[in-house]
Amino acid sequence: MKESNLKKTSMLYEGKAKIVHETDKEEFLIQEFKDDATALDGKKKGKIKNKGVYNNQISAHLFSYLESYHVVTHFVGPYSDNSMVIKRLDMIPIEVVMRNIATGSLVKRYGVKEGTELEHPILEFYLKDDAKHDPLINEDHVLAFGHASEDEIKQIKRFAQKINAVLKSYFHRRNMYLVDFKVEFGRGKSGQIKLGDEISPDTCRFWDTESGAKLDKDRFRHDLGNVEEAYAEVYKRVFK
Repeated sequence: MKESNLKKTSMLYEGKAKIVHETDKEEFLIQEFKDDATALDGKKKGKIKNKGVYNNQISAHLFSYLESYHVVTHFVGPYSDNSMVIKRLDMIPIEVVMRNIATGSLVKRYGVKEGTELEHPILEFYLKDDAKHDPLINEDHVLAFGHASEDEIKQIKRFAQKINAVLKSYFHRRNMYLVDFKVEFGRGKSGQIKLGDEISPDTCRFWDTESGAKLDKDRFRHDLGNVEEAYAEVYKRVFK
């Protein structure tokens, strides 16, 4: 199958950063990345020029790279500059966050010094629910609410830890610290756990290893300027 031969039909879902379209083949969807940017629970809104193109192509490249390390993903292939063909997944409503360096909510919650390199990466679960501000939860919540089984939780944790190990090294070779990142998982047709959503400067924090400059959505969140340039820089380094 050539991905470009698929035809969009109806819109399945529109989120803050992406639109997902049905296609003429039920098992495949088209995930389109928008230039829209939001932060602070949607209170702050704007646009970042070419963000959709950068995030789509960075995600496509990293999904393919992770597949080579036996991390199963929903990625099928490119569709356009700002969209990709993905496999339909039954998404698990959990955001999985891996933290390598202390910043953001970790600093606020626990008083860890900003920029502290953690002796052991921290894996956190958040309930994906905008109305409740994506609260922090634990494995017992996931089981009690019926979102995933014990075996699925183990697989999700294994994948998250492998993604972290692989991408930390990948980005360090490109002079970036992978400070933290958020990933999401779903079930394929056979029930197999697969990595979904995206991996991009929207969902990861990157710091330059020499200057410490932030190269991600934090530039938009905190009005640091040069937002478009940061996304472009990550794109350039990913394809080094």
